[in-house]
Amino acid sequence: MSTPMTGVQLPATVVTCSNCGKRNRVSAVGEGVPSCGNCHRPLPWIAEADDLSFAEVVDAARLPVLVDLWAPWCGPCRMVSPVLETLARERAGQLKLVKVNSDVAQAVSRRFEVQAIPTLVLMRDGQVIDRQVGAAPAPALRSWLEHSLPTTKHPNSDSGADSGAAPGHPRGTS
Repeated sequence: MSTPMTGVQLPATVVTCSNCGKRNRVSAVGEGVPSCGNCHRPLPWIAEADDLSFAEVVDAARLPVLVDLWAPWCGPCRMVSPVLETLARERAGQLKLVKVNSDVAQAVSRRFEVQAIPTLVLMRDGQVIDRQVGAAPAPALRSWLEHSLPTTKHPNSDSGADSGAAPGHPRGTS
């Protein structure tokens, strides 16, 4: 998918719905919240961004975004990554996780004054809410996220089930 803002080709991620098992393509950019094309439950939104795509993938997002600034050679980064993906799955419909390779996206790293990795930046409406530097165990990361971004019910849900994405929202497709 080519984005209108940058013209950059952003790959879609294939996500399996934890509710019905359907495989869905989820774009890195879109309005609203991705939901399963079959059962309409919210899907975890995990994407990648670089210097060219960051504004569109992160700054323009309507959901809060957890930015993971990492590098492939960083052992602590590789330990934190699965924890962040678990947190993103737990907060499907409430949080977008965006991974940024700090070796490649040097302008993004400068923007956030990254001096150590992993650096986690929690954002809402393009503004920094909080940040965490360095690796931490799963309970500490969960606590940090819960403190910085209290869990909220998805506005289109009732009894925890998403009633479906509004037109133009990134609903998963088969």
